Amino acid sequence: MNYFQNTSLETCSMLKEIGLNSIEELFSSIPDDLRTKKFDIPNGRAESEVVNLLEKYSNENISNYCSFLGGGVYGHYIPAAVSFLAGRSEFYTAYTPYQPECSQGTLQALFEYQTVMCELTGMDVSNASLYDGASALAEAALMAVRATGRSLILTDAGVNPFYMRVLKTYLSNRSIRLNGLKSRIQPDGVVPDSDTAAVIVQNPDFFGSVMDFTELAGITHKQGSLLIMSVYPLSLGILKKPSEMDADIAVGDGQSLGIPLSFGGPSFGFITSKKELLRNLPGRIVGETTDRQGRRGFVLTLQAREQHIRRQKATSNICSNQSLCAIRAVIYLSLLGKEGFRELSELNYRKSEFLKGLIKGIKNVNIYNNSPTFNEFTIELPVKADEVEKKMRAKGFLAGFPLGRLYPGMENLMLSAVTEMRTRSDMEAYSSYLEDSL
Repeated sequence: MNYFQNTSLETCSMLKEIGLNSIEELFSSIPDDLRTKKFDIPNGRAESEVVNLLEKYSNENISNYCSFLGGGVYGHYIPAAVSFLAGRSEFYTAYTPYQPECSQGTLQALFEYQTVMCELTGMDVSNASLYDGASALAEAALMAVRATGRSLILTDAGVNPFYMRVLKTYLSNRSIRLNGLKSRIQPDGVVPDSDTAAVIVQNPDFFGSVMDFTELAGITHKQGSLLIMSVYPLSLGILKKPSEMDADIAVGDGQSLGIPLSFGGPSFGFITSKKELLRNLPGRIVGETTDRQGRRGFVLTLQAREQHIRRQKATSNICSNQSLCAIRAVIYLSLLGKEGFRELSELNYRKSEFLKGLIKGIKNVNIYNNSPTFNEFTIELPVKADEVEKKMRAKGFLAGFPLGRLYPGMENLMLSAVTEMRTRSDMEAYSSYLEDSL
């Protein structure tokens, strides 16, 4: 299915203008063995036909589920002002802010973004965003290798498994070893050796558990290694910041900061660090300056990308970095303010605790987490979680993520999340349907 605005006559006219007889001649420089022999594309249709067909397909999607899904992507309320302001042409048409005389608005927005991310994590410096939380974690690992000159990365078993896949891909063709631990890191149970560049942890971890890694940071630093912490940004309204645990690099996914769920993207990744690691940060960093008249202005600085410097000296080849999504985040956080952000974090925590209390009252169902949780936790069921998830979905509830799909031996465990979007009646119905589904 496709829609072509150009008529055959118009196509011939354009080809004649550039001295060609057919569209195929445009691709004549591609060797025959590399060219696609056939495109399975039906004949074009009128615009109205295409619109009607797309609407038909769209109506087949079911979007009215009551969702308790999490695992790294969360359904939070987004104030209407976020989309309205980010949708202004000054933002959504802006692309590369290389010319400061033409890009002061975008540069200032990204400067403010860096500022709020530093305030959120407590770290000293931030870049102007990355693709997502997974790429941010992988870039942090490369930062640690460059900064320490070492080649081993230790990762906690609680790190998001999807992040781990990206991390493995990033490191696969480098002389860097990745040791993914099979169990949770205990503060006094892991001693990095002299070749360890960094220890990677997540808080809350993929199963929802919250831990204090301050003691681990001290042990890690005694060995000359760095502590990298992946965090759920919305939790930082009530949990200890990475800086308060003496982390060296803090990363995460910004989807919960004003980015809609869509169909899994786009989002943006944030990466912040101690100032000693500033020159190892990948991507763009926006700095504040003054012009010759003493007026406040903004410029790109420390652009350690391969587009700007010799490739062998580049820290990263990160290019388009989801800056519009980062701008959504700074709008979202500005609308909430410090007190509003803290209250939202508390609301997520309290609602999660309410649902946990209901679930604990169901016979043969337990909360798997031994440590505190934020707004996500793991449920231990007497039957396979996949079966329960299917029954709950038939009743209009996305009950959570069956962990057996990723972890052998965890077939009876389900990861569930509660955000401010879930009402008391939602949670009471969830508990009731969960009991009926066993």
